[in-house]
Amino acid sequence: MTLFLTALALYATVGFCTAAAFVLFGVGRVLAHDVTFTPMARLFLFPGAAALWPYVLLRWLRAVRT
Repeated sequence: MTLFLTALALYATVGFCTAAAFVLFGVGRVLAHDVTFTPMARLFLFPGAAALWPYVLLRWLRAVRT
């Protein structure tokens, strides 16, 4: 049980850090066209980016390369 909770805490911590960086710096780079995001839109994107951080990080890295 301790291993599970440690893994969950690690996942949440990495997700929080990735989502914060993505919402602040990367959200505009992932989309094909230029879009500006309001602070409220960024706030709404944060929980999903934190929960799905592996997918978000993969999309963000692919967008930076192209």
